Amino acid sequence: MEGLTQAETRELEQRMQKRQVKEFFGLFSNLVDHCFMSCIDDFTSKSLTTRESGCVSRCVQKHMALSQRLSERFQEHNAQMQQQQQQQLQSQLR
Repeated sequence: MEGLTQAETRELEQRMQKRQVKEFFGLFSNLVDHCFMSCIDDFTSKSLTTRESGCVSRCVQKHMALSQRLSERFQEHNAQMQQQQQQQLQSQLR
């Protein structure tokens, strides 16, 4: 964040934090909505059935595993891109 004053840097960091929180809540909301719509279908009782509870647990576990795997793949892809850029830079300097 070169070229920014301390106040500008603070403001930028605060905006980035707010955006991260907003994105997290968006992802959480999507997870809740998806698992609810996929698993909950008995509205005759205020408590979850055993089947619904198990379905919600599996749904959340799958979503978390998917999110982790996507994050890992994204990191791998970024590392490959950085390596390719470095190689291109080195070949241009020769």
